Parts: sequence; structure tokens; C-alpha cells
Amino acid sequence: MRSAIAARLIGVCLVIVLPVWADATDQAKRLHDRIAGVPPDAATLTNMRDEIETGGGAMAAALIATQAPAFYNITLKSFAAPWTNRDQSVFVPLDDYIATVIGIVRDDIDFRGILSADILYTGSSSGIPSYSPSSNAHYQALEEQGIDLQTALVATTQSANSDITANAAAGVLTTRSAAKAFFIDGTNRAMIRFTMLNHLCRDMEQLHDVTRAPDRIRQDVSRSPGGDSRIFLNNCIGCHSGMDAMAQAFAYYDYEYDVTNDPDGINGQVKYNDIAESDPVTGTRIVEKYYSNSLNFEHGFITPDDSWSNYWRQGQNQRLGWNLALPGSGSGASSLGQELANTLAFAQCQVEKVFHNVCLRPPEDSEDRTQIDTMVTSLQANGYRLRNTFAEAAVYCMGS
Repeated sequence: MRSAIAARLIGVCLVIVLPVWADATDQAKRLHDRIAGVPPDAATLTNMRDEIETGGGAMAAALIATQAPAFYNITLKSFAAPWTNRDQSVFVPLDDYIATVIGIVRDDIDFRGILSADILYTGSSSGIPSYSPSSNAHYQALEEQGIDLQTALVATTQSANSDITANAAAGVLTTRSAAKAFFIDGTNRAMIRFTMLNHLCRDMEQLHDVTRAPDRIRQDVSRSPGGDSRIFLNNCIGCHSGMDAMAQAFAYYDYEYDVTNDPDGINGQVKYNDIAESDPVTGTRIVEKYYSNSLNFEHGFITPDDSWSNYWRQGQNQRLGWNLALPGSGSGASSLGQELANTLAFAQCQVEKVFHNVCLRPPEDSEDRTQIDTMVTSLQANGYRLRNTFAEAAVYCMGS
């Protein structure tokens, strides 16, 4: 009796440990769920199954899944939403920043352009408010009415729809949403911090390097916080030396809003001082915030223009993989965006975020890290078309 029971238990265990291989239909369902977050309809499932069995394979099937409306309205919206606010919340309404990311992915445009191009995506659907540089009503209506962003988004330029000139546009960095989050009040350093965090996956603590020259640190940074210069030398300089030298690229930008009647800046807009314009306080193109608290250290750097320099090309931050074919300095936001988007860190960051978004976990082991490296190489080779990266991640994480 005991031997019979033991035999049955052994049989059960054998059944449990035997691998279960999914057929092409199951694999297609998994791929679609990874990419779009919803089940495929019957026709799509059949097309994806056929690709897996007799067509271009799992990769071709995954690219079919990227045509699902949910990939644009849900997956990509959630993917980009945290980049638009300081809390990095996904629970924010659709806006020009998010729509532009979605459009660039849909159209297979070089993703590096999100930090430098004169580009903007708006909706073409009727019955919604027109695009306005001082309101988000256009995008909120697109979302509230459930408009299919895959078909509704239309590529245009910031220079054709706002006061931002073509040479001043810098992808999502100069969208209204980014300005509202990172140019509002403050010192414009937030735009550097959150660009590094969102697009190079590095926060200031990771970039901290006290060996860089402090000559571009502005007057508002005390050289003896609390009367102790060691705090500046061992702490403040580590971020400000590189950050201030880059943030000078935004010296002509601000976010204008009615502080009294609109304290949250709901109806504000990006302000850029072009050649013929000047700030009412400074009398130059430099916005007032760059000269705030100038008595903290009057011998500090006084911003003369929007020229920037990358001090992080040397020292420990060489590991970000800067493109040495670029000069490492320039004027304005667009050239700075090109500097950042052409790093190895930018490519790695995009791939890691896609992996996490699709696989619902960060890379965990050597196999995952090898896959990340493979996807980075693929992204660079295919012209930074990020839709392809989503498909690659889904194939890797769909299971057997």
C-alpha cells in the first residue's frame, strides 16, 4: 500500500516538474499582453500566431502587437508620464510632452530627437479644443474622449505652434509640460537634474564629482554654507560644478504665469527671449532667476549668455559614454540635448526603462544584463527606433 502511494506521489512530482511548452497561440497572447496590456482580438491573434509558426517569428509577431491602440493610449502613456513631473507620478493627464514621445515611437523617428528636435505632436480629432501654448485642454480632451492616439496624433513643430523659435526648440525639454514642471520659478537647474534622471537614469548623487572646476557655479551658491567652506568643497561643488555649466543652456527660458490669479501656473506658457527680446529686470536675454541671490557669493559666476560646457566629460562621469565626435560645448538647449542624447548612458537608460515596462521588473541577473546589452546595441544600430526595443523586450520576457 505504502509503495503504491509512494509511486503515485512520485508520478505527481514528475508531472509538476516536467516543462510545459506554450504553443504559438499562447506565445502570441503573451506577447500582446506584454506590449499592449490587453488581449488581442481574434484576427490579430491569428496574424501573430501565423508569424510565430511560419512567418517572421516572434519578433514580427511582437511588432504586430505594437499596432494595438492600447500600446499608444496606455503603455506608452504610462511609460512617459513619470518624466513630466517632479513627483515622477504616472497619474497625470496626457500633455504635449507625453504625446510627443508617443508620436516619435509610433513614427519610428530617431528617439534621440526627444532632447533636441523642433518637434511636437498634436491631435487631429474634431470636437476638441485647439492646441494652445498656454493650456493643456487640447490633450486632456483627447484623453477624456478616448481618442485613439495611434491615428489621431499629427507631427508638427513647436516653432509653428508657440513663441519658441526653431533654433530654441529642444524636443520635450521645451514643451509646455516640461517648462511647467522644471522651468517654473527656481533657477532652471531642475531641468538638468530631471533630464539626467529621466533620460540618462542618473540622479545628482550618482553624478557627484568634487574634482571638477567650480568656475561656472553661480553667485547664489554660498561658498561657506553655515560658515563652513568644507561643506562647499566636499558636497556642493560635486553637483554644481557640472550642473551649473550645463544649466547655462537654459538662460533664455522661463515659464510665465499669473502668480496672483493662477498660482499653480495652470494657464502659463514657455517664455524664450529671442535676439530682439530682453528680460524686464536684467535688461538682457538672461532671465532674472539666473541673477537671484547674487549676494550669497558676489564673486561667483555671472551668466553672460546661453553657452554651456560639459565638465563631466572628464573625471568619474566619463563612464556615461560621451560622444567624442561632438564638441562638448555649445549654445542653447538643442545642442545640449544632442550632447546628452548621444551618450551610451542615454541608450542604456531607454532600454532599461523599456525592459522594466514590458517585463514588469528590472534586470535581475547576468542573463538579463546580457539581454540589455544586446538591446542597446540593437537600438544604436537601428537608428534609435524605440518601438523595436519594446518588441525585443516582449520576446525576451514572453516565456517559453
